[in-house]
Amino acid sequence: MAFIPVVLSLLFMLFAEQGTGKRVIELGSRLSPEGNQSSWASSSGHFAFGFYSQGDGFAVGIWLVNVSPAENTIVWTANRDSPPLSSNSTLQLTKTGLLFFQDGRQGQVLLSNFVDVTSSASMLDSGNFVLYDDTHNTVVWQSFEHPTDTILGGQNLSINAKLVSSVSNSSHSSGRFFLLMQGDGNLVAYPVNSPETGGDAYWASNTRGSTFQHLSLNVLGFLCLSGPGNLHCFFNHSVSPGMKSQNKTSIYRSTVDVDGNLRLYEHQLEGNGSSHVQVLWSTPLKKCETKGFCGFNSYCSIVTGHAMCECFPGFVPSKSNGNVSLDCVLAHSKGSCKSSEDAMISYKITMLENMSFSDSDDPYWDSQMKKEECEKSFLEDCDCMAVLYLNGNCRKYRLPLTYGRTIQNQVAVALFKVPSGIVDSSTPNNSTLKPRIIVDNKKRLVMVLAITLGCLLLLSLALAGFIFLIYKRKVYKYTKLFKSENLGFTKECSLHPFSFDELEISTRSFTEEIERGSFGAVYRGTIGDTNTSIAVKRLETIADEGEREFRTEITAIARTHHKNLVKLIGFCINGARKLLVYEYVSNGSLASLLFNDEKHMSWRDRLKIALDVARGVLYLHEECEVRIIHCSINPRNILMDEVWTAKISDFGLAKLLKLDHSRMKNEDDETSKYLAPEWQKDAPISVKFDIYSFGMVLLEIVCRRRSIEMNVSSVEEIHLSSWVYQCFAAGQLNKLVKEDEGTVDWRILERMVKVGLWCVQDSPPLRPSIKNVILMLEGLKDIPIPPPPAETSLNKYS
Repeated sequence: MAFIPVVLSLLFMLFAEQGTGKRVIELGSRLSPEGNQSSWASSSGHFAFGFYSQGDGFAVGIWLVNVSPAENTIVWTANRDSPPLSSNSTLQLTKTGLLFFQDGRQGQVLLSNFVDVTSSASMLDSGNFVLYDDTHNTVVWQSFEHPTDTILGGQNLSINAKLVSSVSNSSHSSGRFFLLMQGDGNLVAYPVNSPETGGDAYWASNTRGSTFQHLSLNVLGFLCLSGPGNLHCFFNHSVSPGMKSQNKTSIYRSTVDVDGNLRLYEHQLEGNGSSHVQVLWSTPLKKCETKGFCGFNSYCSIVTGHAMCECFPGFVPSKSNGNVSLDCVLAHSKGSCKSSEDAMISYKITMLENMSFSDSDDPYWDSQMKKEECEKSFLEDCDCMAVLYLNGNCRKYRLPLTYGRTIQNQVAVALFKVPSGIVDSSTPNNSTLKPRIIVDNKKRLVMVLAITLGCLLLLSLALAGFIFLIYKRKVYKYTKLFKSENLGFTKECSLHPFSFDELEISTRSFTEEIERGSFGAVYRGTIGDTNTSIAVKRLETIADEGEREFRTEITAIARTHHKNLVKLIGFCINGARKLLVYEYVSNGSLASLLFNDEKHMSWRDRLKIALDVARGVLYLHEECEVRIIHCSINPRNILMDEVWTAKISDFGLAKLLKLDHSRMKNEDDETSKYLAPEWQKDAPISVKFDIYSFGMVLLEIVCRRRSIEMNVSSVEEIHLSSWVYQCFAAGQLNKLVKEDEGTVDWRILERMVKVGLWCVQDSPPLRPSIKNVILMLEGLKDIPIPPPPAETSLNKYS
């Protein structure tokens, strides 16, 4: 029979390379979770590499394809313990391997060969994802050399390599068990974080001292330990390829499952794309025999045929327990066991039969005695919380207790103590104080329960009365508020409906116009007994919609609350006339400050204004309940309050503006200077539209001039963004600030210029997110050299 290992070895060699037909993946190829391509399939279509859903995001891995994507079998995961990836993540094949991008920024190297030699990649039919160096015709990286919880046909688990189980069937992060191919030829399964000693192992191949160097699975389903001239198979697949139906294909995998058991699976793939999965072999582990199935101070037992974890008596689940195993802690303090001259808290003993603790945990005290003597010694030992009484031996254990489980017909009894009652200390002074358990009489117990229930009842009645008084007060306040004919502006109302007559009186018949913008004229007024100043905007050319739709839109606007946004106080609907009432911002618009005011602005003041505007945009884009794209950010819509804090106005009004009016603005309109190029191309509006407008405003803050100026010394200076880039590229930023050159903070100037140039790129993907804009302006993020604003080629930065 010596020829059998030789024959099997030849079969391993014969089929090791089966299924290596490859579909070449070129350099520069990309994957994204929700893009046109989220994975690369093997030539047969049985395997795929790419993004798959996990939790609230995505992970990158390899899976066995099923007709239903929800039933795909994950066989390998990259960076399995990293947080889930977002939907805007991207993978790109480069010379150094697979690079990971998020929000357009380069992140970690996902798969790397550590040298710039990658020429191509391929997802092989064997389930192996490979990076190639085509120049030297070699493989520089492959997933088969970095297994997670699975090996496939043609894959080996080498010496000191591990298969680590997954947390659950839906999460493929590292779980609680691992399988180790040891250097002594033994294949052993351990719980994670164990010292990898024999007492911690829950299964082994018992081949220690052999020459085995690999756990191998070939494409015919042979799962074997192999080494020089030696072979030991756990399972020999008896069905030869010739005996199978021609329209079926079998793929084999061996996996350390969530429960810690090693199993061999066969996936029978039908010609129509469906599949049938069966378990061909598994380790002979019974339920609860897997060490580490339950956590510290808990034990495993069989309940209605299922393995369940429970805390030992006197223990409760740990609050910090976040995994599927059960970690338990003492329900009381060990310090309560310490005796005194007066009294001590006593304990009663609870027993669990058929119990077993870890083989690797030796008792710190072991003595042969009767059970009654063992219990007495247990009660007197304050450092001991668990005892195992077995065959007349009293064994004391320290915490934590590990690998606890029940074993049928086990004669061992586990003893635990829990607080119970008061110890009677009325012993003579010349006698040794010994704990004695007494039981309180029933009358005292009834009295304690009656007092407790009475206190709870009184507390409940007091709480109910308090709640009722608050309710009545609120009802009275709102009733009074509702009946008031002239409410004015009260802090209790977040959005107040005004009558047209009220606003006409408060603005003195709309005589004091303070601003006129894209959405209409703004008038100053006062309201209430305190003559609170307000700004009333008369909306013009709004969309022809009903009163209900208009109220819905402004209610959404009213939910925004941020110190860098102008607060909406109320509204008025009077037939076709629609008005909005805002808080009054005293120092006018940013346009007046930049272009008409002689007020000196330090560079820290300019940076603060830019950050105020950016933080307001960040709130609109990412932090408010409904994402709002402003569509009209310009210096006239940015107001300065009494302490010179910038506040954005007119946000959320883009939906109220008539579409044809928006699209047919005259090119010389003030607003059109701040519109992104895609506005003229009828492209969908995104948050990058506001980034472009912000960039134009930022450059105007730097230079204190408008984005288009005809009264300049040269043609190059007409368009601000082009002129700023020319000065930046030539290293002549001093030309931008000739009038106040002596007080320039050059670091702030350069930082603001670079951020502004990134924001006004023609291509939306090149513009940074508003969060990155803030980080760059604050100096917390490096700023790459920006390309010319009109450059449309993709860049590595966005």
